[in-house]
Amino acid sequence: MTSVLTGTVAIVTGASSGIGHATALELAAQGASVALVARRQDRQDELVAEIEKTGGTALAVPTDISNRVQAEAAVTKTIEAFGRLDILVNNAGLMILGPFTEAGIDDFERMIAINQQGLLYMTKAALPYLQKAAGEDLRQVADIVNISSIAGRTAFPIMGVYNMTKFGVNGFSEALRQELAQAHVRVGVLEPGKVATELDSHNSDEVRADIEANFGGFQVLEPQDIADGVAYMVTRPWHTAIGELWIMPTEQG
Repeated sequence: MTSVLTGTVAIVTGASSGIGHATALELAAQGASVALVARRQDRQDELVAEIEKTGGTALAVPTDISNRVQAEAAVTKTIEAFGRLDILVNNAGLMILGPFTEAGIDDFERMIAINQQGLLYMTKAALPYLQKAAGEDLRQVADIVNISSIAGRTAFPIMGVYNMTKFGVNGFSEALRQELAQAHVRVGVLEPGKVATELDSHNSDEVRADIEANFGGFQVLEPQDIADGVAYMVTRPWHTAIGELWIMPTEQG
């Protein structure tokens, strides 16, 4: 069965777990060949096997996107394997929370390196190929979807640096959307509320308890809920762009 994404190629960063894992599965199910960009190759290999078992096509590309050379190489390997690039999902992210006065500089730098610099490295390397795909008849459009957060819309205590990285992603996404609009490269930002992922696993037990106290007590989103949002954004007709999509648990205030 032919899908809107049949014949297209997507890169998904942070594809070894959570939202990235679900998004890679969803795009493959919709017909895209998917390059899985993440650091944990064992999980990438398992996901490749899962996608191929259902008739899809995937490639594991072990990468630390905070390293510019590795990020650029990930795009090159994708092109060498599949010959084109139509969709980039910048999903990889790190969230280390706590009072700013007590936070370590290393934690700041790691979040900025992954949440912002890695996103910029991947986008810069991918853009020539996305622009080329957008000029072809297959879809007449290409897509960049940046996974941000409700923390890119609203500031919260103990989230200062994480807020900064995600507010930055939102601003960059809108500026790039305007820059690339006439080239038919759609740029959208997707801002989830609380999702059941490994994102908060890097935090102390105390901080995790604080998160649960403030953001618990309701049915959180599942990674597939966000993957559905990504798929919606990249399967619109070429003349329709979703610049911002905000997905929240129904009960989250």
